[in-house]
Amino acid sequence: MGLTLIRKGNPSQRNKRASKIALVLAGGAMTGGAFKMGGLKALNDFLVGRGIVDFDIYVGLSAGALLSVPLAAGFSPDEMIRVIDGTSERFEPLRPSDLYTPNVTEIVGRPARLAWELARYGPCLLADFMRGIPGLPSTFHDALGELLRSPDYMHVERMALRLRDKVSPRVSLPAVTEAIPSGFMTNAPVERWVRRNLEKIGVPNDFRAFAAKHDNQLFITACELDTAERVIFGADEHEGLRISEAVQASTALPILYQPARLEGVDYIDGAVRNTANIDVAIDKGADLVICYNPFRPIRNKLLPSEPDSRRIADQGLTGVLNQVFRTLLQSRLRLGLERYRDHKNFEGDIVVIEPKEQDLDFFGLNPLAYRKRDAALRHGYESVRHTVEHRFDELDELLDSHGLRLSRAVAARRAAEIVREREWSDGRERRDSRRARQPLPVHEAP
Repeated sequence: MGLTLIRKGNPSQRNKRASKIALVLAGGAMTGGAFKMGGLKALNDFLVGRGIVDFDIYVGLSAGALLSVPLAAGFSPDEMIRVIDGTSERFEPLRPSDLYTPNVTEIVGRPARLAWELARYGPCLLADFMRGIPGLPSTFHDALGELLRSPDYMHVERMALRLRDKVSPRVSLPAVTEAIPSGFMTNAPVERWVRRNLEKIGVPNDFRAFAAKHDNQLFITACELDTAERVIFGADEHEGLRISEAVQASTALPILYQPARLEGVDYIDGAVRNTANIDVAIDKGADLVICYNPFRPIRNKLLPSEPDSRRIADQGLTGVLNQVFRTLLQSRLRLGLERYRDHKNFEGDIVVIEPKEQDLDFFGLNPLAYRKRDAALRHGYESVRHTVEHRFDELDELLDSHGLRLSRAVAARRAAEIVREREWSDGRERRDSRRARQPLPVHEAP
């Protein structure tokens, strides 16, 4: 698969020039973001005239939020690839320290606070007990009187509870779990990186000013931790945060990062609430939505003729969790797509780009592996290029109805340029070497 097309519009009744086009970018962490950037470069290589940076609406969450800002500001996928490489002259390089800074405040502070609470618990317990002793005889006398008047189990229990409450401590025993940080890293450096670079390239760090300058709409989504509700940042939406802060809110991946506390509100990764937020683009009037979701489960079909085939469970807990989270994210996206397929009021078209379900290479990449970003970038590029080539006529017809033109010749020329510039080996040679080292035999579905 790799490409899903939902066609609801009537091309004969559509004004190509008036079509409103949206780019929706889902999450993906480090390698997912690089994979997505490579895929966007491949798609952009096919486009002639109007490119990815000329769309009308940009919606991003998690890693997609980080990518959507420069794209909406008019910076091409080629420039963003140079950012990933650290060779861009317009942007500062995105360093590991920008992505993986330990949450020292909580890693050190929480255990220290727990140790202090435990150290003072004993003295506080004794003080509370001594404070309650003077009133104990009176409490005992009253409770005993009630028991003698009504000698039953209920009054025995009530007497015990009253005596316990009289001498019980006012402080509670601290829970050991309070020493665990809310996240092992902080993504505050991500916000600072975005803020510095927006200032450097002269792009407003305010949604309304951004929309006025670039004549398009940028939306970033996150999840508010305390209410579990989705928050949409953008002009005419939630404007209480700057663009750089919205990126921080949307990229606060639980467990890895502590929640991003901004203006008194704790935010976590937008993918917790929604996989892609296609509905945001549709609600803003998009006629064509191009969605890129880098995560989908692998189809590791085992054949009876190959009893020694390796299973996902053989990779241990990481392999199982990898498959589980991919399944959860993609199944939620699929449910949303089916809703729009049957929606009476939606008359636009949707293009969803994903890795193939037999894409073992991408499945094996650690989402957090910074050093694997070039491999993810290349794999994303080749994956989307192959998908578009395979379904070129169908995709060309759909995009043409919205005023977008595809060209195989232009894509081939641009592909040769990037292969030469990045010194990539021949695609066939790479596929042969990949087959030789793949850890799981993956078979095409019948």
